[in-house]
Amino acid sequence: MKKYYVKLFKSFGYAFQGVWTVIRHERNFRIHLTCIGYMLGFLLLTDWFVLSRADWAILLLASALVLALEIVNTAVESTVDLATQERHPLAKKAKDAAAGAVLVAAIFAVIVGLVILLQPAAFRAMFEYFTAHPWALALFILSIVPASLFIFLGFGKGKGNNG
Repeated sequence: MKKYYVKLFKSFGYAFQGVWTVIRHERNFRIHLTCIGYMLGFLLLTDWFVLSRADWAILLLASALVLALEIVNTAVESTVDLATQERHPLAKKAKDAAAGAVLVAAIFAVIVGLVILLQPAAFRAMFEYFTAHPWALALFILSIVPASLFIFLGFGKGKGNNG
């Protein structure tokens, strides 16, 4: 029985290692992660938006789907690169299809976000807050610098880093 738990914990370790590898090496994953981080920051740190539990569930599921498909896309691209170094129509088809899956999920995640978060009262409150607290607007704008560094540099360049 002990071996079973060791194998289970090892499998979780491999999964976390996979996520960490994608964070380190895939710029597009970092873009999605950053956008989700800003969205969650605004939703959790302010009371501007009115969200039901279902709204939260849908937003989180749409976000998770995009991240998960980005990880699958990385796996497909890595597998294809491992299988062949030459240009092949099937290799291109596999890579393009995996990237297309991410694109479809991302587009629909944005649409879901707009449907749920397009609340004029929330944007009015946001505008009023930033007008009354210009330091907060400046801080938000400054946060774009480390976010951009995270997106474009990640945690250091490594083999296979497209960032």
